[in-house]
Amino acid sequence: MVFQQKLGTLADKTTRLAAVTEALANTLGADPQQAARAAQLCKCDLVSEMVLEFPELQGIAGSHYARHDGETDEVAQAIEEHYWPRFAGDKLPQTREAAAVALADRADTLVGIFGIGQHPTGSRDPFALRRAALSVIRIIIDLQSPLSLRQLFDLAASQFADGVIASDSAEVTTHYVLERLRAYYGDQGISIEALRAVTAVGVDAPLTIDARVRALDAIAGSPDAVALAAANKRVANLLAKADSGEATTTDPGLLSQEEEKKLYHALEQAEAAVKPLLESADYAGALKVMATLREPVDQFFDAVMVNADDPALKRNRLALLAQLRSLFLQVADIAELAS
Repeated sequence: MVFQQKLGTLADKTTRLAAVTEALANTLGADPQQAARAAQLCKCDLVSEMVLEFPELQGIAGSHYARHDGETDEVAQAIEEHYWPRFAGDKLPQTREAAAVALADRADTLVGIFGIGQHPTGSRDPFALRRAALSVIRIIIDLQSPLSLRQLFDLAASQFADGVIASDSAEVTTHYVLERLRAYYGDQGISIEALRAVTAVGVDAPLTIDARVRALDAIAGSPDAVALAAANKRVANLLAKADSGEATTTDPGLLSQEEEKKLYHALEQAEAAVKPLLESADYAGALKVMATLREPVDQFFDAVMVNADDPALKRNRLALLAQLRSLFLQVADIAELAS
């Protein structure tokens, strides 16, 4: 039975699934043997008379066949649940073994179809790639797994024979799924600006993105967030115009004005306070600490001329701003919140 003409048969797909599932199982804390066995058997019922007559029974029939043939309950359950969620808002796989098969199945389809250039267009999406992308996001977040999209899709792409899919398939697929986050968060009423700010710093692990987006969305629109977003945008513009060699390490001895000294010391304290919060993924706490910089940042821009005539002062002030921007970029590009 052909899965897709350029991507081979269901047997080929199953071989890839088993390998990806076993690798994912170790990452997700699932039983590798049970998960891989479920992956080997998860498409068997598609060639049965039952599923050919009643396609809606795919997975359900397979789980019954598996139990009838003496497979474990874990394997049978994973065979049925690897199709979950079947539609928007549907329940997710209940076991880590089922989740591993579900992710492997969708990753194989996404990477394979994008890898042969058959992107969804308009309303045409014969392989349900949009739904598959959202399912991947939901499953990873539900598992509370640090698995990144690029890690998942690189793993899936590695199972295809040379020349079958394009060399940039994993990268293209990662970009597509990240774009689908707009719909995922839009449906929840979360601002697109918060998502854009987080993904702008190159994060592609759904769990990390989710935690940062929700923390950022919670403060978006507040006076502190508006002021810091505007300041970050101004900082980004100044640094973009500066020569790459100008912004180096801040030299406290070259801080001549009270406002830049105040910002430097506030920044040093904020960096020390933020470090443990970021290590524990407390992004809301980190943003709360960063918000304390609003006043010294405002005072700095009101009183200090960054592009000073003295080259040494100019370099040092740019370095201080680079240090400030670096702190915020550990969570998100706050400048993206500026209108």
